[in-house]
Order: sequence, then C-alpha cells, then structure tokens
Amino acid sequence: LEQIVDYIKNLRFTDEDIEFLRKKGGFSEGFLKYLRNLRFTGDIYSVPEGTPVFPNEPILTVRAPVIEAQLIETYVLLTVNHQSMIATKANRISHAAQGRTVLEFGSRRAHGADAAVDGARAAFIGGCAGTACTLSEIVYGVPAGGTMAHSWVQMFDTEYDAFKAYCEIYPENATLLVDTYNVLKSGVPNAIKAFKEILWPKGIKKCAIRIDSGDITYLSKKARRMLDEAGLTECKIVASNSLDEWLIRDLVVQGAKIDVFGVGERLITSKSSPVFNGVYKLVAIEKKDGTIVPKIKVSESSAKITNPHFKKLYRLYERDSGKAIADQLCVYDEVIDDTKPLEIFDPIDIWKRKVVTNFIAKEMHVTIFKNGELVYDLPSLPEIQKYCAGQVDTLWEEVKRFEYPHQYYVDLSQKLWDIRHHLLSEVTSPKK
Repeated sequence: LEQIVDYIKNLRFTDEDIEFLRKKGGFSEGFLKYLRNLRFTGDIYSVPEGTPVFPNEPILTVRAPVIEAQLIETYVLLTVNHQSMIATKANRISHAAQGRTVLEFGSRRAHGADAAVDGARAAFIGGCAGTACTLSEIVYGVPAGGTMAHSWVQMFDTEYDAFKAYCEIYPENATLLVDTYNVLKSGVPNAIKAFKEILWPKGIKKCAIRIDSGDITYLSKKARRMLDEAGLTECKIVASNSLDEWLIRDLVVQGAKIDVFGVGERLITSKSSPVFNGVYKLVAIEKKDGTIVPKIKVSESSAKITNPHFKKLYRLYERDSGKAIADQLCVYDEVIDDTKPLEIFDPIDIWKRKVVTNFIAKEMHVTIFKNGELVYDLPSLPEIQKYCAGQVDTLWEEVKRFEYPHQYYVDLSQKLWDIRHHLLSEVTSPKK
C-alpha cells in the first residue's frame, strides 16, 4: 500500500512523456494537454496492509474519473499482486517455523532488482525477522543482515583461518558457514575453536553456525551436541538450502535443532504458487446526478464472473473468542447491525445457510485518498508486521492448514446477491 500511495501522490506526465506520446501518434493536442495537467482526483479505499484476504474480495477500491482509474490499473495490480504473494508465502513459512526465526535470503534468485527489494519488504510483513538484501533496509527499513559465503572460506589457506578472521572482523555478529568441506569433521570443530579462541576472551557468547547442505535434521542434531559439549550452549544453528514451509514443517516434526531458517528462492519467487491472480475490474458507474449503476462482467468460466457494484467488506468475528467466522460483501450503503442475528449464505449453493449471533461486524476498508488528497496515516513497517500477525491469529488453525484447508466463506448480502442475480439474468437471457 505504501508504494501505491507514493505512486498516486506523484502521478503525472512529464514533458518527455508527452513528447513520446506525441511521436507515437493517435493523440490530439487537446488530450495531450489534458494529460500534462493530470493529477489523481478520486477516492481510494483499501484494507489495511497486512490484512488476510480471500478470493472474490475487493482488496482495494478506486472511485475516480475513468481515465484516472484506468491509468493506475497496471501499477496497482503489479504492486498488490507481487507483494501479497510474497507476504502470503512468508507467513506460511513463518507459521511452519513455529516461533523460530525466519530470514529472507532470496535476493540473488529474485525476478529482478525491484522484486528483491520489494519482496524483502513483503516478506518482513509476512513474518520474516529480516533480510539479506541490504538495499531493502535503505529503502524500506527492513532489518538487513547475513552470514559469510563459501567463497570467504575458500579464499583462506584453511577453514580455521577463515573462521578466525571472520570472528576478528565481526565479533558481535559471528555466524560461521560450516559446510564448505565437511560439517561434522571440520566445519563445526573449527567453528568451536574460533569461538573459544577469539570470542570468549572478549566475553562474547553470542554466535552461530550455518548449515547450507546435507541432511539438515541429522547434521543439526549432531552439531548441537558438539556445541553443547564444548560449552557453546548459546550458539545458534542457522539452516538454509532451498527451504519452504513443507520442508521446514518436516524439520520441526523430525526434531531438527534449528534456531533460525534462512529461506531463499522458494520464498522470494513464491515457487509453489508463483502467480497471485488479483484482477482490476469495473463494477459500477456513477452518473452525473450521483446515481451509482452496478455493472457485471460475465465469462464462460463462472470463476471469472465478478461481483457487481460499489461494495463494502465486513468481517464477522465471534464475540467471545475473537476468531473470524466469515466475510460478507455488501452494497456500499448497507450497514450490518451486529446486535441482531444475521443469516449468511453461500452465494453459489444458496441452500447452505447459517444464522450467526453474538458476533462483531467490522468494516474492513479504510479511506486512503479522498478527492485526490491522502487522508490516511501510513503505519511503520514494524506496525504493519505486528498488525498482520494479529489478524492472522484471528483465523482458525483449520483455515491455515497447508493441505485441504477448511473453507472460509465469503458471502454476499441478500441485497447484493439479488443485484448480481438480476444482472446475470439480464445479460444471459435471450434477446427479444
């Protein structure tokens, strides 16, 4: 959302842009003059960044003159889709880690420089503690850090010399990569020697080793025993090597002695689900007299049929537990009274109905821009991360299962369902 806000605030055509369009042809001088003076004048509503969202929900709503709304489409979509995808993947990975630290390590495998920097931001929101992408700290304030490379170890005559030099240079942040040659026969023993000879005399007990290959469960257990027997009980073990939520879950189940997971390409590219299919569709037209006319897009595929109208998104929470029950889409002028029982129903299988009581209805959208002016105070990145964690905690564990998750219902109000049904009937009925 932060990047979209910055883009909207600075939306304009430069003299160079206008000259490019003039050379392309097809545009009148009057239209080019209009573009030269164009600024965003509309309204934007959005769920706060870090909010869990579900299919068929409006994440962001633009209410603006059609030219302005169309001009921002591509940037809005690519920004929301990319960062939502990475934040979702990061959250799944963090969930699998069960409280252990997760770091984003994927810059070199990202799909371009911007994807690395923006992806690190999204990963932090999703639950990562930091990133190996230093530029992301400069641009967004994502905590950056890292460990040594195999090339560092290879440049020295011996592995111990490499570890010794590293500890001398970075005594407060010594994480030694122990798998360049042999984890258990040389890597861990040399790390123990370097820690004791270089760090201990300085009173430093904080240190770590990193395992980047092999059987992580087996090696981490053996390494943990060796470290503990040497008195290095405070030494952390970092694991990397093509990790994702499924592998991390398996490592945890197998009792791997891992304190920190460094996750690279499978996070920064969201390898298991590399496309976030957000769309940007016209759902209503506002006439000059203020009347809002709902519109619908029909497709041969029912999954691509949009929900019409200018809408509100409500989330229903159990009053006692605070857990989310379901979401309901309503027409913009509807208000849910959570002091009364509410019947909700599946918008496709309408016979599936449920009456909810003792609940709290929360309207999820907040106003970001009003008449072209920013009216929303953007939270800090740590605030967004904390908010995201709190919102994810409102979802039942069954909804967050990796395999066969429980369906979380996104229902339509009766009024919105009636409008949708009427519009579908109109456009699909035989013409007289």
